[in-house]
Amino acid sequence: MAGTPSSAKRNFVDHLLYFIGDLWLVLMILIVGALLLFWLEPRIQAFGILGIALHYLFITAPIWLALLLGWLFWSLWLDYIRLLTISELNPVLLEVSLSKDLTKTPLAMEIIFSALYITGAPTFLDQYWYGKLRPWYSLELVSLGGAVHFYIWTDGKQRNIVEAQIYAQYPGVAIHQVDDYTENVHWDPEQWGMWGTHFKLTEDEVYPIKTYIDYGLDKTGLEEEEKVDPITSMLEYLGSLKPGEQCWIQILIQAHKKEGIKEGRLWKKPNWKAAAKAEVEKIRAEATPARPGSEYPGFPNPTKGQVEKISSLERSINKFPFETMIRGFYIARPDVFNGSNIPGLIGSVRQYSSPDLNGFKLGEYTDHGDTGKDLQSAFGWIPPFSKYMQKKRHIMEQEMLDAYKKRSIFNPPYHHYRNKPFILNTEELATIFHLPGAVATTPTLQKIESKRAEPPVNLPL
Repeated sequence: MAGTPSSAKRNFVDHLLYFIGDLWLVLMILIVGALLLFWLEPRIQAFGILGIALHYLFITAPIWLALLLGWLFWSLWLDYIRLLTISELNPVLLEVSLSKDLTKTPLAMEIIFSALYITGAPTFLDQYWYGKLRPWYSLELVSLGGAVHFYIWTDGKQRNIVEAQIYAQYPGVAIHQVDDYTENVHWDPEQWGMWGTHFKLTEDEVYPIKTYIDYGLDKTGLEEEEKVDPITSMLEYLGSLKPGEQCWIQILIQAHKKEGIKEGRLWKKPNWKAAAKAEVEKIRAEATPARPGSEYPGFPNPTKGQVEKISSLERSINKFPFETMIRGFYIARPDVFNGSNIPGLIGSVRQYSSPDLNGFKLGEYTDHGDTGKDLQSAFGWIPPFSKYMQKKRHIMEQEMLDAYKKRSIFNPPYHHYRNKPFILNTEELATIFHLPGAVATTPTLQKIESKRAEPPVNLPL
């Protein structure tokens, strides 16, 4: 089944060995450096100013070396205890099957995300001795040969909460635990062609993306044919893939801690809400003309765009914020790999962008071509660096695939891998991941015929 404990422990051991290897490498560098300083000390005057700097480096070594080793031990210790906690999780992958008579707006999903906003209140001992972690979730839109699936990955301890909240808002759907679809794909250039990316924001995270409210989906009384649901563009793209092709879109979320709360009494997280309020004041100041010779400012005269920005920012900061990372993968057998589907994946999130607010753009991504063959075709020979470029691409593909499978970004082994997570609030998350109604007509979006049967009220306890 998805994420078995044995595989989690095996992954933990693998990564622990990597950390031990890194520790030995750093210690060897420090030992060699210390021996070099001892050898240079008697000859230090021959190096002039550089010798003076080396001399002070040598005599202060007990201080900076102790600090360096302390920082190194602290970092490895945190990785160790957090990996140990992760190895003891029992993750499950839940598939949500839609009902044909579903008519809820994305507000229903926003209520679900609000209920999943769990920050906890771990003590210093909980965080830095027991490795306690905040729960995180992976929301996944997946196409397997054109068949579209909605998945939610979570720790088994959170399963009841997730299912209860979904059934409360969408009583007609069905939820089942399924095998992890990612286990059927392993990195092998001979068997799979793949292209992966991280998405990041086009502007500062204080600005929201274009949401379902901007599309008018919060209005009541709309007929299905009158609704414009932005998620349908993504579903149509996913449903257009052919047998042998796959597309994985992963939205990793974790509750963002309230501003002003110290993380383990060591540092404070960036104040997202305060930054958004400061941006509102900045826009208001720009909309207020100066009055030379007067101590009082002029009457505010904001443009329509400035009014909309202020409204969006003020609405945004009143919602629960989540740290978020979005990944995308296009994977196919070499004989059916279609590079033109990559722009389709990139364009499937474009409808959430607004020129005046925020949107998504590509972060780091893998190159889907064969550098060596491309250069040989263009110039008739393969330059030496092409093998290095190909190896670099293969390493990135393996790491991104492994990070996707482990649903890792907030904690080791892929803590903040490649790109740093950004803030999306519940309204924004509900826009990019919700259960669509009849407005979604993608043929390969399977929907169940009947509602989930309710249990009899007289069941014995």
